[in-house]
Amino acid sequence: MAQIQAKPTSPIKTNPAKEGGHTPVKFIFDKSNYQWFIIAIAVVVLGFILMSGTTDIYSTTKIVIAPLVVLAGFAIGFYAILKKPSAKA
Repeated sequence: MAQIQAKPTSPIKTNPAKEGGHTPVKFIFDKSNYQWFIIAIAVVVLGFILMSGTTDIYSTTKIVIAPLVVLAGFAIGFYAILKKPSAKA
């Protein structure tokens, strides 16, 4: 069997404007977004710590306060995702 050699259709073109200059990288999240993420993770972990334990499983802390703290942590996480980065010129 003979193999068919494929020819490239056209040479790869590069953008001459990007070759000479350095374009800054634009991230989706800002530093404050990541700080809010860390706070959210800490609050969720605190809620699970409050929920842990084997004694007195019907305490108010375990069935009311700890789930509210976990939900607050998730709410902070959603805020961190939806918060727009500050506009820097």
